[in-house]
Amino acid sequence: MRVIGTAGHVDHGKSTLIAALTGTHPDRLKEEQAREMTIELGFGWLTLPNGEEIGIVDVPGHRDFIENMLAGIGGIDAALLVIAADEGVMPQTREHLAILDLLQIPAGMIVLTKIDLAPDEDWLSLLEMDIRAAVRDTVLSAAPIVRVSARQNAGLDSLKSNLAALLESKPARLDLNRPRLPIDRVFTMSGFGTVVTGTLSDGHLSVGDEVEILPSGLKGRVRGLQTHKKKEDVAVIGSRTAVNISGVDMESVRRGEVVVYPNQYQITRRVDARFRLLKDASFSVKHGDEVKFFVSASETIANLRLLGTDELMPGEEGWIQLELRDPVVAVRGDRYILRRPSPSETLGGGVIVDHQPKGRHKRFDEKVLKSLEALIKGTPADIFFEAMLALGAAGIKDVVVKSRLESADAQAALDELIERGQIIALEKGEAKITSDLFIISISHYSALRDKVLQTVASYHTQFPLRRGIPREELKSKLKLAPRLFNLLIADYASHTILTESSKWLFLPAHKIQFTPADQARVKTLLRKFASNPYATPSVKDCQSDVGEEILNALIELGDLIPVSLDVIFRKADYDGMVEKIRAAIRQNGQVTLAEVRDLFGTTRKYVQALLEHLDATGVTIRAGDARKLK
Repeated sequence: MRVIGTAGHVDHGKSTLIAALTGTHPDRLKEEQAREMTIELGFGWLTLPNGEEIGIVDVPGHRDFIENMLAGIGGIDAALLVIAADEGVMPQTREHLAILDLLQIPAGMIVLTKIDLAPDEDWLSLLEMDIRAAVRDTVLSAAPIVRVSARQNAGLDSLKSNLAALLESKPARLDLNRPRLPIDRVFTMSGFGTVVTGTLSDGHLSVGDEVEILPSGLKGRVRGLQTHKKKEDVAVIGSRTAVNISGVDMESVRRGEVVVYPNQYQITRRVDARFRLLKDASFSVKHGDEVKFFVSASETIANLRLLGTDELMPGEEGWIQLELRDPVVAVRGDRYILRRPSPSETLGGGVIVDHQPKGRHKRFDEKVLKSLEALIKGTPADIFFEAMLALGAAGIKDVVVKSRLESADAQAALDELIERGQIIALEKGEAKITSDLFIISISHYSALRDKVLQTVASYHTQFPLRRGIPREELKSKLKLAPRLFNLLIADYASHTILTESSKWLFLPAHKIQFTPADQARVKTLLRKFASNPYATPSVKDCQSDVGEEILNALIELGDLIPVSLDVIFRKADYDGMVEKIRAAIRQNGQVTLAEVRDLFGTTRKYVQALLEHLDATGVTIRAGDARKLK
């Protein structure tokens, strides 16, 4: 699934073009329709000639709404730079082009609109020459130019086929299996509740998933998903996605926040980055300047700390550290934009190289500058860790294959990540790249641990009279591969955060405890056993007296011993009966059913069930009509 974004000067026909391509006009606000000008982000979708379905984000072109434009342009796979044939390259054309270049949008096309308003062919040829000069030395330097007239429906088929060819030549997004959906719109629907929209930049989301909204930390559950107004069970990477989230109020969510899985991302108030000041910026930037920081769909005020210099002149690059007024979610490799708050102007941007720096850097420390240089190039440890995140948990050899590192680099990276605690081994053994030792990232480990403990705790709450959750039921709920599940349970048990028995998994602090009302029913039932210990109430009678949950709890606690589907004894009575049967066999060499019946003064029903139970458990063995000790 890919998403395309428009860019260009106001009134150059971006919204009209999308309406012609998709059949959906992206301007949804009354004010937008009245002013015939896009103010907020708009969306549409279409199917290309090769069958690929894509989404389109329409952004405002007016300079007053450039910051709204930034909320939607960051997550796109390709851009359509729209330029009207009657006006040519205009101020916002250049600013949008600069933003596309700073964000390093991976693909793009130039759409020359309103060609029906051009005086002649020569005008269009001269205009294309001017456009080529404007896009020189940018990500769109080799972009094709397609002429269209949306109002006359001319050139649209050519635009679609060119767009299909452009996307076919570009690789799919790298999926690291860490869902992240930057929110660019929040609204509510009657009967559904809170809905957020955005472009899913990593991983996938499924209906029923527990999610977290950062930086606020609100937690909810995915109630429903839509892509291009179609209900989906799973939203995939790169798709324009609407997420209906239960348990979250619309008023608590704002644009710029991010929908993620719990425990997979951390918020930050500080980032290290490479920065390029635009060559046509009006002013230089200085250490200590206040700027606006835009990443994904979020924006906040930041204090600019220049590293290694006191000032950057237009066209220059350098290292910066940004101190953010509000927390954001960002990761290494994210592209960002800086703008001057007043007078409003796009300054430049670049790439984040460390989204969790340990502290404020000494500005002229050579070690810091060298470390940043190494980080932007991507160390083997960075590459190995990204592969680990993509797999979640895997054998070492699988991670090495995924990382595509040379053996020596892979081993060094593995050693470094284990030493730093970013990767842990779930099995004993030497962590060598030639082994299939199972490893897991600490973030994935923590997320799974929390999910396991939460699931077990919820089971205890739902069934307080049960010892714990059946092992297979927990594995089914977690949807984990058997090897990973078994390794995790063994690890949790070794750290005493989870207890396992032959059948159950439970929290160490969990104990079966009866309420006073339950205790009264239990006391009444046990009196019946005491009054006639060898002709006890049936299992069905016990269930009728105390209920199935309490009866099962008494069995789990060992107070009652079932010997068949219908016969059950108190433990003390059962133990006494077994010992008397052993003694009788030792004295006489064997014992018959009738002799045992007479020994306890009971009926054949109880004795037969007991003796068959003793045969099955290895206490006795049948010899014709008699039993001997095994």
